[in-house]
Amino acid sequence: MKGNEAIAEAAIRCGCDGYFGYPITPQSEIMETLMVRQPWEETGMVVLQAESETSSINMLYGGAATGKKVMTSSSSPGISLMCEGLTYLAGAELPCLIVNVSRGGPGLGTIQPAQSDYFQAVKGGGHGDYHLIVLAPASVQEMYDFVDLAFELSFKYRNPAMILADGVIGQMMEKVYLSDFKPRWTKEEIVKMHGDWACTGKTADRKQHIATSLELESSRQEVFNHKLQAKYQTLRDNEVRYEEMMCEDADYIIIAYGSSARISSKAVELCRAEGIKVGLLRPITLYPFPTKEIRAHLSHAKGMLTVEMSAGQMIEDVRLAVSDNIPVHHYGRYGGMIPSPNEEVDAIKANFLGGK
Repeated sequence: MKGNEAIAEAAIRCGCDGYFGYPITPQSEIMETLMVRQPWEETGMVVLQAESETSSINMLYGGAATGKKVMTSSSSPGISLMCEGLTYLAGAELPCLIVNVSRGGPGLGTIQPAQSDYFQAVKGGGHGDYHLIVLAPASVQEMYDFVDLAFELSFKYRNPAMILADGVIGQMMEKVYLSDFKPRWTKEEIVKMHGDWACTGKTADRKQHIATSLELESSRQEVFNHKLQAKYQTLRDNEVRYEEMMCEDADYIIIAYGSSARISSKAVELCRAEGIKVGLLRPITLYPFPTKEIRAHLSHAKGMLTVEMSAGQMIEDVRLAVSDNIPVHHYGRYGGMIPSPNEEVDAIKANFLGGK
């Protein structure tokens, strides 16, 4: 199935309660697949096309406030419209899932794949000191698997989670192993698990909750911000995920995520065939970022190359990780163009071997 179709199937099977979205290329198949599958007949899951991305993110807020598993999906310009809602969700500490199947920008740009939404995803996007949990799949199987993982992390930390993919992963087709169905949580289970914050109604034995990010008292807002920063530190300490390929003896390491990492794995093979010791480190969590894991290679690496389908955004986090101890260069294609393995080999040679 397509990556987008895998997202939809995973949502149904992981016990998602509601999807609220708006069509935009190249992710429209997510909602289209849900409409065809009609999960309301199978699991009771609600699927609703909102009138805009702004509406869908606020519907997400309402569903998340009740302790339900809810999600939306969009592509770059649509995510931009959701940024106000994203910061409200983070400020209210509401768990939910947002899927971004990125396209080339800026502006309306092109419908072809890109990775130029990195800053938007990992640096917040909206206003205030907040972060999303960000997962970057590199296969259709990971598109499927990361839906359940994103919900798991989102509820564990009471924080919105994003799957940041691109048009390559969203549109390509691969074999996918499907998991068993998880039943949707009952209201009683939600009260038991999330009754200390979820809006489940005021009763004789249950107090009222209000889901809001508003706090007019500065001193209390500062205390809350300290709480958020402590949560983000816990994420950085415990939830970093990454994958390495031939990094143990590598003189040069490519840092790439998503579809760029798939392409880079071939570039590593081509370099090794020429006797150039190149490895690949693939961040799976873009936030929290594998800073320590990248820094661990400073003992032997002579240089690092970030490969991104952008003008260079993740490179800033890689440079922070290595603290200028070794050179870090960038190779990228953007505007919907996709790099080739041979181009990456040439970039390694040009930046580190004098073009040889």
